[in-house]
Amino acid sequence: MGSLHNQKPEIKTGFPGSIIKPLDPEEFRRQGHLVIDFLADYYNNVDKYPVRSQVEPGYLKKRLPESAPYDAEPIEEILRDVQNDIVPGITHWQSPNYFAYFPSSGSIAGFLGEMLSTGFNVVGFNWMSSPAATELESIVMDWLGKMLELPSEFLFSGGGGGVLQGTTCEAILCTVVAARDRVLRRIGRENINKLVVYGSDQTHSALQKAAQIAGINPGNFRAVETSRSSEFGLTAEAFRAQIESDLKLGLVPLFLCATIGTTSSTAVDPLAPLCAVAKEFNVWVHVDAAYAGSACILPEYRHYLDGVENADSFSFNAHKWFLTTLDCCCLWVKDPSALVKALSTYPEYLRNKASDAKSVIDYKDWQITLSRRFRSMKLWLVLRSYGVANLRKFLRSHVKMAKNFEGLIAMDKRFEVVVPRNFATVCFRISPIEIGGNRQIVSKEEAANNLNAKLLETINESGKIYMTHAVIGGVYVMRFAVGASLTENRHVILAWKVVQEHANALLNSSS
Repeated sequence: MGSLHNQKPEIKTGFPGSIIKPLDPEEFRRQGHLVIDFLADYYNNVDKYPVRSQVEPGYLKKRLPESAPYDAEPIEEILRDVQNDIVPGITHWQSPNYFAYFPSSGSIAGFLGEMLSTGFNVVGFNWMSSPAATELESIVMDWLGKMLELPSEFLFSGGGGGVLQGTTCEAILCTVVAARDRVLRRIGRENINKLVVYGSDQTHSALQKAAQIAGINPGNFRAVETSRSSEFGLTAEAFRAQIESDLKLGLVPLFLCATIGTTSSTAVDPLAPLCAVAKEFNVWVHVDAAYAGSACILPEYRHYLDGVENADSFSFNAHKWFLTTLDCCCLWVKDPSALVKALSTYPEYLRNKASDAKSVIDYKDWQITLSRRFRSMKLWLVLRSYGVANLRKFLRSHVKMAKNFEGLIAMDKRFEVVVPRNFATVCFRISPIEIGGNRQIVSKEEAANNLNAKLLETINESGKIYMTHAVIGGVYVMRFAVGASLTENRHVILAWKVVQEHANALLNSSS
């Protein structure tokens, strides 16, 4: 690999002629085939790599030059460097042995849709900038909304509408800003420090970040406590009590983020009673179903969305468990004008007849940034390539594998499932009963937490599988999240054997 330290008097680009042709169709075809072949080989062998990257911080700086190459380098050489230098530093989210965080499921359709989107490379900030990008997005969002059986008020056909954001962080920020401005128009912008944002102690940190960015007083962010008795879902009673306490302080309840499938344990906040309380106090309700929203296209899981008809907005990440590559967060709102009023700008250089006539959707007014990607292309390909029936089979297969893993845990009395499994994520640990000795310096629960943390780290260091952890009600748990596209039941069985092997070694050494 060359660098600026190897400067030569003559520029050699590696392309015919004196000027590069960065979009030469035949060269694109040739190099594109090489990259596709590279990735196909990667998927063929991804199960052979350590799932969690084994490199140390700063490893890549030791391998790459200090400056960019002066001369052009062939794609063959670059791909060799990808294999030798980049792949070792990748944590393999597409590995069938990946069970960490939540999945980022890929697919042929999602990948090819991304290729088409990138190939067209449109900057679809308004309808005029690429009509197909805007119109396909609105159509696909109505398709998906119907698959989820969202109330018609969330669909374009019913006066609402959907937009593709990058991530849930963006979706929550946009809705917090819309809610903020709706209230401040009524009570005056000078009262912004009175606004209160609510979640639970299980709500994703994206809510707190969104509140900070939106200018909500940090002291007015509420993470309402949950407990094992409610399976760590936020209760309407606790929510009401917090609102009434804030009202006594002269504060203004603004926004509630209810979650379907929390990050720590996939707990579910009960929408119907929470929305009833929110309606009483004029609080905007956003439903964050980033992970579990995908499962709600299954009739047997749709009941988790009961009550969504009284929410103001709803989102889920198609890039988690819906075969659509990152990034693709689906956001629906009942009142699109709330987003537009909070986020719209209309400089002269963007004026056009269609926008002036208000006969089109300009998605720039539904998001933080001006520029936007053609995300609907990949979602369209996923929906068309697999269809509702196959998507449901895909999701059910992962739920079944998670149930199988849960059954394996139940057969080993040293382990316990800590919280109920709602979807395809199992939270488990070595039971405190297995902690031996009577001369404990710390409590058995603390000792159990330490032991499980040590067990998880030794498992992940092996590279055979990868899991992550959570602390739920003070209990350290290992999270086993099934959802990678290549995972089969044999990988789940192998994962359990890995857990048992490392547990045997650890418990024997402890005793």
